[in-house]
Amino acid sequence: MPELPEVETVRRGLAPYFEGSIITRVEQRRPDLRFPFPEDFVGRLTGIRMTSLGRRAKYLAGDLESGDVLVMHLGMSGSFRIELTGSGTPLVDTYYPASKLPQHDHVVFHLVNPDAALESRIIYNDPRRFGFMDLIPRVDLHAHKLFAGMGIEPLGNELDGEYLRTLFEGKKTSLKAALLNQKFIAGLGNIYVCEALWRAGLNPKAPASSICGRGPKQKEKRVLLATAIRDVLQEAIEAGGSSLRDHVQTNGSLGYFQHRFAVYDQEGAPCRKSDCSGTILREVQNGRSTFFCSSCQG
Repeated sequence: MPELPEVETVRRGLAPYFEGSIITRVEQRRPDLRFPFPEDFVGRLTGIRMTSLGRRAKYLAGDLESGDVLVMHLGMSGSFRIELTGSGTPLVDTYYPASKLPQHDHVVFHLVNPDAALESRIIYNDPRRFGFMDLIPRVDLHAHKLFAGMGIEPLGNELDGEYLRTLFEGKKTSLKAALLNQKFIAGLGNIYVCEALWRAGLNPKAPASSICGRGPKQKEKRVLLATAIRDVLQEAIEAGGSSLRDHVQTNGSLGYFQHRFAVYDQEGAPCRKSDCSGTILREVQNGRSTFFCSSCQG
């Protein structure tokens, strides 16, 4: 499942084409993906300009002049590609990814950006059909079932050591499970939680409250963790995300952060910290694989 860096990478690739463009036509080639498309999906989009394309957790959110928000989720295998259809200079390199078969092209957005004199198509391809799209009125977005109760964005200014203390104080659940709880922090996934905990030198199986004491050691742990979360996400975004199975960028190229994994999927490898002689272990926590160092995260 694509995590925050992969979704943010896709957003950055799509934004120059979606933002400011009028959706002149929509091809909806099937009645559903993971869920049915909303009623009158094509009609509510046709002729409407998208003013901005944002991201909330692992969702893409396109603000429309109509007052609706086009919410899109990639699921497990969803991807977008961009094709120019008229005159204009490409904003990013675009080509057809050879692995994406046209029979899995389920939605096509035809766009015209009058300010940039650019015409394009954005095609959504999803072999497994675990992604979905919805139209939600902007005024109802925060209360919608997809977003109600969702935690803060990990790349925002709110995430710091003091926030983690307030969030995890008294929590008996494991530190890793707490970080994956979308009601606490939105958008964190298994890969980047494993990597952040390794960077911070924290045991993923320790209680979340173990970093909440008011002493200097606990404070240092919280600060290290908040910094590690932000740093690993930013580095992954700069690398175009991690391509393990289906993730590609909008220009068809793969992300390459997987080549920087220190612990994730590195079972049996030596720890990469210069002052550590430990080995990377794999254990199952709450049905998910946890990778951590046997020594510096003990």
